Amino acid sequence: MYCSGCGLALMPGQGVCPQCGRPAAPAIPAVPGMEFQLQNYAGKVKALSVVWFIYAGFYLLHGVAGLTFAKRFLFGGFGPWSHGPWAHGPLPPQFFAGVLGFTWMILLLKTGLAILAAWGLLDHQQWGRIVAIVAGFVFLVNVPFGTALGIWTLVMLMGYRNATLYDQL
Repeated sequence: MYCSGCGLALMPGQGVCPQCGRPAAPAIPAVPGMEFQLQNYAGKVKALSVVWFIYAGFYLLHGVAGLTFAKRFLFGGFGPWSHGPWAHGPLPPQFFAGVLGFTWMILLLKTGLAILAAWGLLDHQQWGRIVAIVAGFVFLVNVPFGTALGIWTLVMLMGYRNATLYDQL
């Protein structure tokens, strides 16, 4: 420690500078409870990661069930309605096949994004935080669970304090 007036090196515990008589500045204490805050934040990030894994599984199962039902409904397979309700409608069946294919692709991409976010958060990777923030924004439109998870993710990972804590994990 050095004197703030003349720059003389002071011994630890010395209250006054012997050269100029200026009182020594008190030592700055460490941030109280920083280790506790870091452990608390790490637990919350782990819980968020686990919930992302669970949500990805339910999202995939729900999507597969819904798309399987839609395919059966549109293209037959429900007993006496073997040709589907739109087999002879204004739109060709290829249109519905294209829409279902696109929907499968979106389902798999969003599920992959959720799993990647969960994995990155679980390993405390810097890219995991970024992917989770993107996933939080993407899943905000999935009412109610995707919205809740998206808001929780954004609250947990955005902001200067949370970014600093995440970087220290």
